[in-house]
Amino acid sequence: MKIAKKASRAYARGLDAGPSSCSSSHIKWLIKRVVSDKIQNIPLRLLHTPTGLLCDRDAQISRFEGSRQYEQLLSLASSPDSDQLEAEINNVISEYFEFTMLSHRWGSGEPSLHDVEGRCVYDLDGTDGQVKLQMFCILALQHHFQWAWSDTCCIDKSSSAELQEAIGSMFTWYHQSSLTIVYLPDVFDVGSLVGSVWFTRGWTLQELLAPRAILFYMHDWSLYMKSSSTNHKTAPGLLNELHDATGMTKEHLTNFSPGMADARSRLHWASRRYTTRPEDIAYSLFGIFQVHLPTFYGESAQNALGRLLTEIISRSGDISVLDW
Repeated sequence: MKIAKKASRAYARGLDAGPSSCSSSHIKWLIKRVVSDKIQNIPLRLLHTPTGLLCDRDAQISRFEGSRQYEQLLSLASSPDSDQLEAEINNVISEYFEFTMLSHRWGSGEPSLHDVEGRCVYDLDGTDGQVKLQMFCILALQHHFQWAWSDTCCIDKSSSAELQEAIGSMFTWYHQSSLTIVYLPDVFDVGSLVGSVWFTRGWTLQELLAPRAILFYMHDWSLYMKSSSTNHKTAPGLLNELHDATGMTKEHLTNFSPGMADARSRLHWASRRYTTRPEDIAYSLFGIFQVHLPTFYGESAQNALGRLLTEIISRSGDISVLDW
């Protein structure tokens, strides 16, 4: 993501100089290098669940440098084993920046970036969308994740460049997340998962396939199929329901790889879904096929799909996709 990389490069200035001979300077250099690498693969903006504040890249780094984890790493400066030291730094930083993603169907009163910027999300009131965001952040915190992302307020949609890059990065973000929380307001009891409108939406296809860990929550934010499982993708009974709802194999549901393999089947999955913006039916598949194409909001769905199909045929040689 260009914006993220720009911020990362700004943070990493001085890394080329390498560590000094001073052990404390050396460990600070190592920390800075690992953080710089880490933040390139996470969303540009994240909600800080303990405070409810939206944090951009600089704020994320600032919170880390003020954390007990950062102080803990600095205390390791006297460690004689450099390999063990670097491994510990990687582990602590990876754990610190773990984040949760929200998957949902948009409803009324969804808070935008403008609504939450500079405000605590827990202080918002009045709309269903705001309550949903609050419950999502609370759940993320209960699962011990201090960072959370929602497509409603963590993207500056007034910036065409940022929106383009978010669309190109979204599959990766869902895959890199430690947990994806799916909220299903139309599911009221166990056994009714298949009937949720969530399975008919275009963008939720990649939000089902990309995450490694996923949990479904019903209308009252209670866990679907209450169990000790921390990942519904490993729950056999729920996998059967997901198969019934999507027609996908369990291998695709649990271990999906983006790319051109079996392209016609992937297009067939999307043919059963719809999006509010017609052209999004193509854009929502960019991550699934691992393609990087420009988005032109306002173009017809036929044109957007035509560009996608041309790219798929060019890379895979599979002309059968024209009959999906």
